[in-house]
Amino acid sequence: MKTHCLVSEDVDYSRNEVLLHGRVSGAAMEKTLPSGDVVCEFRLIVRRSGHSGVDTLDIAVWNARSRRTALCLKSDEWVEITGAVHRRFWQASGGLASRWQVEASTVRRI
Repeated sequence: MKTHCLVSEDVDYSRNEVLLHGRVSGAAMEKTLPSGDVVCEFRLIVRRSGHSGVDTLDIAVWNARSRRTALCLKSDEWVEITGAVHRRFWQASGGLASRWQVEASTVRRI
């Protein structure tokens, strides 16, 4: 018996949504990029599944309201982050560089 798999190339089921609860690892830093855009960056500590360690994630905040919230956060404060995972590229002295980070759309104390 032959089975036929139907594949629709017109349908995109991809989804890039992140919901994180974690502790802030240190003070957020705001910087102005060469493009003139302003970004606030900080790190979030989240426990791994099964409580077998932690991960420290880079968080970038672009919108003004969430940047203001992020800049007021204190180390070890618990927050909820919603957003998406992105890979950023830039030209470094040794060539093209990149890193993964969570681009936060909201930052909320919990």
